[in-house]
Amino acid sequence: MNAFPFVGQIVGQNPQFTVGQFMGGSNTIPFFVTADGPVREARFKSDSGVHDLFTITGRKDATGCTMSQPDFSAEAANGNLSFRIPTPVFGAGLIENIDDATILANLATSANRQLGIAGVPNRSGNDGSITRFGWKAQNKSLLVFAGEAYNVEMGVTNELFPNERGYPPNPIPPGCIFNPTPEDRTLFESADPTQVPSDVSSFANFMRFLDQPLPACSPTGTPCSPQIQRGSAIFTAIGCANCHTPSLTTALSENSPGLSQVAANLFSDLGLHHMGTGLADGISQVNAGPDQFRTAPLWGVGQRVFFLHDGRTSSLLQAIQAHASQGSEANRVIENYEQLSRQDKQNLILFLRSL
Repeated sequence: MNAFPFVGQIVGQNPQFTVGQFMGGSNTIPFFVTADGPVREARFKSDSGVHDLFTITGRKDATGCTMSQPDFSAEAANGNLSFRIPTPVFGAGLIENIDDATILANLATSANRQLGIAGVPNRSGNDGSITRFGWKAQNKSLLVFAGEAYNVEMGVTNELFPNERGYPPNPIPPGCIFNPTPEDRTLFESADPTQVPSDVSSFANFMRFLDQPLPACSPTGTPCSPQIQRGSAIFTAIGCANCHTPSLTTALSENSPGLSQVAANLFSDLGLHHMGTGLADGISQVNAGPDQFRTAPLWGVGQRVFFLHDGRTSSLLQAIQAHASQGSEANRVIENYEQLSRQDKQNLILFLRSL
């Protein structure tokens, strides 16, 4: 078990901190999992893959299974360990329904060469369409996003990912296989129509119809304070909006009027950008390289606890400053930020907290 896409981590105990001993599990808690820290998954740079934090060894329902945990401390000492935290999934159906042409047109117009910004889309290796979910925009659809998360993050085989993934690079030991595969499937035989869809399909639909978060204030709703209005203007003036595009419009949708031709106020261009040595995680996914990340949507950022792909900080100020490092497309924007007065820096933070 690792992490899972979720609406947003709230303040409280990290569930990963105790799940390793659930039902008698003999796992130790990895050093990067803390009671009040972010939910994290661990990837090895050597294979770019997710490595499960815990095994079922010792559990009452897994008699006879022997499977050791990875030595995360050793991998960290060898510089082979990278972390990810879950991405929020509110408004996910809107993101799914932004067509490729809209994304490409926005990337072509929003990139400011004087600022050194040049975003590119990630693309499916099969049909060439733009992928958009995950920290590196590696997943095309919410169905694939959910199916992969069930298998890779939770260890639940399903119709999209029907094979037990084992313990990379080794297959799962025969003595640790207790369920037939796939463990989650469409129940065609069910007499209750609501029970027919698989859990993966139902979860994808749940994400698809989560509404986009509403900002604390807006020109058409609760009036924004002068400080927040100033922060919004600064956000655009210094170049943040060149990547964090305030709004993209969805395509005509057959699924629901709520997804059709809607202004998705996501504050993202959904493109990949080089973020430099300071944020590079050493992981490549599809066409995204070791220092490339999808522009993180900022809607709802005021309700988040942890920031950046690995949850390294709870400070928006530190998250902004971390965008600057050798090779980062954001360097000029951060230079502009550093030249702001102390009050205008605060106004920018107030604006972000209002989203």
